[in-house]
Amino acid sequence: MSWWGKGIGASVGFALGGPLGALLGGVIGHQVDRKKDQYDAAQVRLSDQQATTQAAFFTATFAVMGRLAKIDGHVSELEIEMARSIMQHMQLNEAQRRAAIDLFNQGKSEDFDLEAVLDQFRSVVHRRSSLVQMFLEIQISAALADGAIDNRERDLLLHICERLGFSQLQFQLLFARVAAVMGLFGTAGEGPAGTGRGHAGPNPKARLEQSYAVLGVDPGVSDDELKRAYRRLMNQNHPDKLVSKGLPEEMIQLANEKTQQIKQAYETIKQARGA
Repeated sequence: MSWWGKGIGASVGFALGGPLGALLGGVIGHQVDRKKDQYDAAQVRLSDQQATTQAAFFTATFAVMGRLAKIDGHVSELEIEMARSIMQHMQLNEAQRRAAIDLFNQGKSEDFDLEAVLDQFRSVVHRRSSLVQMFLEIQISAALADGAIDNRERDLLLHICERLGFSQLQFQLLFARVAAVMGLFGTAGEGPAGTGRGHAGPNPKARLEQSYAVLGVDPGVSDDELKRAYRRLMNQNHPDKLVSKGLPEEMIQLANEKTQQIKQAYETIKQARGA
């Protein structure tokens, strides 16, 4: 069951607590006041840790995305399109979509406390590294949405990674993976790595290089090492496992697309090796 149901969730902010609760409670309260007669507002079920984590993930994803989009001084149309695409992939209802937009706008505001949001998010997800990685990949994708990334965006992404317990090396590997996915599956990629616009894709040599980057291995690895890396990634990113750890069910399509990307990269390498 999704953490987001029908009815009025007046206690959502209090239930989640902290800066994330204040953000989510505020935007839900805003939409209840604004559109009460047009659609059901949200009732958030925060009776267990999974639901709490899902609410925190949803809230942090769009708020931090808004901060990233604003860091270079302006929000580009491609960055807005990226946010909309993720909402579309999540198949959000009208209330959820409005909440996501409001959270994105909150992240752009001058008084948005990024450190407090990241600290609470890290506390809520509590060592679920696969969840943190999914969150970070979404943020990296958003930063790359306009086809370029400047030093301010890169520095902020590194800061976000380090605040969530990822090292600079892990950030570099994540960044390379997301960039490779976006190169393989379109200028803006698919799912968590982009908007899924049509794209002819790279030439065969570049496709092979990017496939290795997607799996996070060097071209010189043995077949056995390649298979282990593939199986490890598939296990880490299994959609049902991610949902059980706290990925919002609305984001399961993003997880499904990620596993498809991993499979495609693996098949590309196997074909090139004649396996």
